[in-house]
Amino acid sequence: MSGKNKRTDNYPPFSGICCYVNADRLLSLLDENLSCANGEQRWQIYFARKRARHKEVQHNNLHFIAKQSNALCEYFTSCNDEEAKSLLGKIKQECC
Repeated sequence: MSGKNKRTDNYPPFSGICCYVNADRLLSLLDENLSCANGEQRWQIYFARKRARHKEVQHNNLHFIAKQSNALCEYFTSCNDEEAKSLLGKIKQECC
């Protein structure tokens, strides 16, 4: 292939990024907060319903996070869970 026709890959693979592992960890933190009744009750109710539906349709955890990222941020803020907020930011930056 000549230099003029060489195609550049605009979307190189994300080597070394553990999107699915981090997504699993984040939802584990979400479930932990929910089971301890942390944060505002309205978010507890909201995410209890969303998690039940998520398990029913069996989408992957990264899909759930991408669809719920703003609500997750608000919930983790209400829980004062800095670890979860930081991990959510990392996932949004690297994976979504």
